[in-house]
Amino acid sequence: MRIRDHRADDEPEINLVPLIDVILVLIIFFVVTATFDARSVLKLELPRATGEPSGDASKALIVLVNAEGRYFVGDREVLRDDLESLKTTIAEVAGSDRDRAVMLRADARTPYQAVVTVYDALGQLGFRRIMSATAPPQNAGAAKPAEAAR
Repeated sequence: MRIRDHRADDEPEINLVPLIDVILVLIIFFVVTATFDARSVLKLELPRATGEPSGDASKALIVLVNAEGRYFVGDREVLRDDLESLKTTIAEVAGSDRDRAVMLRADARTPYQAVVTVYDALGQLGFRRIMSATAPPQNAGAAKPAEAAR
């Protein structure tokens, strides 16, 4: 009499349902954390000025300087505040495009030396189209609705 071996019927199998659950949770986590906007994190009080807004700001490389004098290029923070670190970060973010416009957004309370350092780094790297972001005067905001009513 032959005795049948039942071990061949018990093949191990991998249950994919928990793996899919974990991957979906990771995807949701990365989607939620990747949608933060740098402008919402950094609150800048821009200096006041009058004038017409420039149309080149949409494709410009953004360089932010906060009130403490810390630098942010695009979405990257410059870890040290020396000129060489700033130049390296700007060169990495901008690539080889030196004709690209640069929008400098500095807080009104920023030390002037930090702003001069940004101008120096941009000049040494060969950028010539540099714009400074400003906010309209406070009384100009009140005049806008009156002009719109006309």
